[in-house]
Amino acid sequence: MSESSTQGIRTVLHPVTDLAAAKAVYTALLGVSPTADSEYYVGFDAEGQHIGLVPAGGPQQMDSPVAYWHVPDIEAKLAEVTAAGAALKEAARDVGGGRLVATFTDPDGNVLGLIQDKS
Repeated sequence: MSESSTQGIRTVLHPVTDLAAAKAVYTALLGVSPTADSEYYVGFDAEGQHIGLVPAGGPQQMDSPVAYWHVPDIEAKLAEVTAAGAALKEAARDVGGGRLVATFTDPDGNVLGLIQDKS
């Protein structure tokens, strides 16, 4: 039985090589303007999803999109998935405003993410 539930995939980050070009495509695709727009991150909120564009894969050096499951207790979920065979990639860290993020890999090396928002 699960120690902590997930609140679903609500955030997907995409590494991009040309932020301006990607921003134009995602604006057209989603039909909304960015809610966050800087030289190091562009984010969109559309239909309950957050889509982020990360130039050059950001400090985490992403080389493919990463889906983030939102959870109420990130440490409990990390313990649960690593006990089940996942490998910790990036420990939980605060990215601002009390939001915690972490990544891990499944047995095939796919990178998965977790987000815990400040309660």
